[in-house]
Amino acid sequence: MPLNPSRVVVERHYALLPPEGIPDSVLPGWEGTRARVLTAPAMGAAFVQMLLEIDSGGGGAQRLAERVEGFLYVLEGGCVVGGEGRHHTLSAGGFVYLVPGSAFTLRANGAARVLWLKKTYAPAESHTPREIAGHEQDVAGEVYQGNPDLLLKKLLPDTPDYDMAMNIFTFRAGAALPVIETHVMEHGLYLFEGRGVYYLGADWYEVRRGDFIWMGPYCPQWFGALGKVPAKYLIYKDWNRHPAGPAA
Repeated sequence: MPLNPSRVVVERHYALLPPEGIPDSVLPGWEGTRARVLTAPAMGAAFVQMLLEIDSGGGGAQRLAERVEGFLYVLEGGCVVGGEGRHHTLSAGGFVYLVPGSAFTLRANGAARVLWLKKTYAPAESHTPREIAGHEQDVAGEVYQGNPDLLLKKLLPDTPDYDMAMNIFTFRAGAALPVIETHVMEHGLYLFEGRGVYYLGADWYEVRRGDFIWMGPYCPQWFGALGKVPAKYLIYKDWNRHPAGPAA
């Protein structure tokens, strides 16, 4: 046996976390729910992302802080997101964007696995986001950079009302990004189908279903799908805002 059989990698500008190494914890105000923290400011990220594993009938209630927005995506099972006049019944592939300061409840219909992302909203004059609920299958896919083997689905509108993107990227077996990307946006990526290889920083890593990757600003990155089935992931990025720093 090798001295270090783990695939875990944590570097200054990125991290690769296989699911088996992430312990669960209990969230105040939630019952029948195990929360696995995927990334947080303690890692260097400017957002929090968690995987919620919810028993049948389990769930909880949360009020986001005044400037904090949220996004929920159902990986498996189903749940109802309610509160403040809303009632969204979500199955696997369903999602909800929550505006800053939202109060909501989440209750599982049977066992469910849900990704939950929270971040501080960056306001922009004359732009206001609105709550959005939907399902991945109802979002039209776009061919990415002219390659029909790469399909991109944008779950949130591509407008300055939103300072974040939540996209689903599907790669046919053997397909790959056309270039190594390097940019100011950071990412939280959850691979929920297939497998592949990721170039992060200056190294290559095998990635599999259930892996989570955090990529900080200006981390060189590239992905190619391996195997005989498509690879598919949900990826967050911050965008549509001036970079933080001195005023121009």
